[in-house]
Amino acid sequence: MSGWAIYQATKKKHDFFFNTYVMRPIAAYVVAWVAPTGITPNQVTLASQIVFVGAAAALIALPSYAGGLLAVGLIQLSYCFDCVDGMLARHKKIASKTGHLFDFFTDESKALMLVAGTAIRLFRTGGWGYDAREWQALDYRYLLAGIVGVFAVASATSLTNFVRRPELSGREQQVEAHYETVGPEKPKSLVGKGAALVFGVFRLVAHYPSHIVIVAALGCFDLFFWVYAALHVLYLGRGWLGLFMRFGVRGE
Repeated sequence: MSGWAIYQATKKKHDFFFNTYVMRPIAAYVVAWVAPTGITPNQVTLASQIVFVGAAAALIALPSYAGGLLAVGLIQLSYCFDCVDGMLARHKKIASKTGHLFDFFTDESKALMLVAGTAIRLFRTGGWGYDAREWQALDYRYLLAGIVGVFAVASATSLTNFVRRPELSGREQQVEAHYETVGPEKPKSLVGKGAALVFGVFRLVAHYPSHIVIVAALGCFDLFFWVYAALHVLYLGRGWLGLFMRFGVRGE
C-alpha cells in the first residue's frame, strides 16, 4: 500500500491541523517503509523516546542558536515516530489499549524532559523572566522555575490519568488519544465560551510540535517556557476545582 493510501486509511477525524496536513502525511510514508518489516509499534514508540532524550540533551548541552535548532529538529523526528507508532498499529490492525497507554506514558515523560531541559538551557543562557525583566545566565530562579514546571506537568499528567479512569468518566479506555475520539463541544453560555477559548489555547500551546520550530527560529525558548509552564498550572487549577466541586461540595 502506498504512503498516501496509508495516510487516508489511518488519519483521525479529530486531530490537530499540524498533524493532519504536515506530520501524518510524512509519517504515512515511514509506515509504508516500516510495515513490511518486523518492527512493532511499541518499538517505534521506544525509538521516539530515545530520540527525544537526545533532543533534551541537546537543549542542555548546546545552548547556542544552532544547538536549539538541532534540538528542535530531533523533537520533530521524535514526534514523527510518535505518529508512526499509532498509524502503524492501525494499518496492521493491531492497535491495543496497552499500546495506547504506553504511548501516552512516553508522551508525558517527553513533556517533563522538555520543561526540565528548557529550564536548564535558560539557566545557562539567560533570558526573560516571569517579571518581564532580563535574567542573566546562572540565575538560580530558572532552576526553581524548572522545578515548579516539572511539578505542574507531572501533576497535570496524574490528574488527566485520574479523571479519565473508567470508574470516574464512565467511559472505557480507548485505543486512541482522548481528543481523537471526542469531538469539540460548542458551549452556549458566555462563561462556557470563554473557558473553551482558554482551553483551546492550552491545547495549542501544549501541542508543542506544532510551533516549537518557530520558537527555535526566533530564539524565544524563554517565552515558550513561561507560557507552557503557566498553562499547565492553570490546567491543574481547573482540574482541582472540578474535583473539589465533585467530591467536596457535592460529596460523591
